[in-house]
Order: sequence, then structure tokens, then C-alpha cells
Amino acid sequence: MSSTSRLGKVRRTIVMTGCAAALAFGSSSALATPGSGVTGTVLAQGTSAGTLKVKAKGRTDVIVRSITIAPGGTTGWHYHPGQLIAVVKSGTLTRTLQDCSVEVSTAGTSFIEPAGSRHIHVGRNLGTEPVELYVTYLVPKGSPLSLDADAPACAGS
Repeated sequence: MSSTSRLGKVRRTIVMTGCAAALAFGSSSALATPGSGVTGTVLAQGTSAGTLKVKAKGRTDVIVRSITIAPGGTTGWHYHPGQLIAVVKSGTLTRTLQDCSVEVSTAGTSFIEPAGSRHIHVGRNLGTEPVELYVTYLVPKGSPLSLDADAPACAGS
């Protein structure tokens, strides 16, 4: 196995076990903030035989995860290298976007997050019950599901 393959596999493993609940309101620090209180389980995954209509050349990994954010939990500021589609199963998710606008998603609603570093965001559970999400990621083959990012200037210091 090449070192590039191993790196991609390690990166995917790290992201799938800890980074993947990318969504809510974080610290007002100007630096990247770690997530806390977030767990995820891969429900299904596969690689497309051809290119899906995402901003990627080549094959696309499709990963479906169940994500839980505990009360008070946060994803930390991050972005996704591919698009994702999320459905809120229970609880209320509060997301702060790169322009510091806030979006609130409740049980039974869904949202789409675009790909790329121009779409940083943070997700928080400000409620008293866990937030449960079903998330489908469409990422370039071998890419991580999310990447840490610094908080935007509008988030304060």
C-alpha cells in the first residue's frame, strides 16, 4: 500500500471517528476551535463508479453517518471538502456560518452544506436533549469528511 493510500486511509479513519459532526456555534476565538461532545457512526459507505455532480474530478466517496451532539456540544469551526446533506432526527442544531449568520434546524428539517473553505461553520447543541443527525457526505475519493478552520473575523477575538 502506498504512503498516499495509507495517509488517505488514516485521514478518513480520524475524521470518521471524531471530526465528522461538523455543524454549530463555537468559541469566539480567532483560532480553530476543537469540537467536543460529538460522536458519529458510519451507517454505510461506498465509492461511485463515476463522477457525481460535486466539485471533484474522479471518483466520489459517499458516506452516510449517524451523528449525535450532546447538550453543550460543539463541532468546532470547520468546512467540508465535499457537499453534505443532513436531516435532523431529534433536538435543535444551531449553526453559525462564515458570515456569522445563525441558522437553527429542528427535528424533521434538513439542510445542505456546500463544499469548500469558503463555507466554514460551527454547529452547537444549545438545548437540553441530544441532537441526532443523519448526514450523507459526497466527497472526493479519499478525502476527509471535514477539515478544521479558524473562526471568521466576525466571530470576535
